[in-house]
Amino acid sequence: MTGFAYLVALLVSIGAMTLIDARWRLAFWRSPVASAIAIGAGTVLLVVWDLAGIEFGVFFRGDSPWATGVLLAPELPLEEPVFLAFLCYLSLVAVLGVERVLERRGAVRGAEAPDASDLQTPGRSTDAATRPDGRHA
Repeated sequence: MTGFAYLVALLVSIGAMTLIDARWRLAFWRSPVASAIAIGAGTVLLVVWDLAGIEFGVFFRGDSPWATGVLLAPELPLEEPVFLAFLCYLSLVAVLGVERVLERRGAVRGAEAPDASDLQTPGRSTDAATRPDGRHA
């Protein structure tokens, strides 16, 4: 069973990421088609990158008792595309999560911050090129 430990860990991680995604409606629960395209395109790009690295002798498969040992191509284990899909999904959820946090922080700050018109002194221009005596620079 240890030969499937890494693959199982990846699938459990994808499941956990799916729960996070569903809870905060970040990727697939917000835009399923766009999410599938983003993750699919990223995964394909990274697999092509791996294949190029394998072809040039830069990447190679190491032996591990935790991996299945199933190869999709020479030096390309079954777990690699699963890992790359997880990496793309993790990145998408992380970026969209940070975006959501920043949007909410901006909305809170926007509600607390005074309006720009409240900051102007009557009779004074807010133009950066205006000198203190009122004349333009």
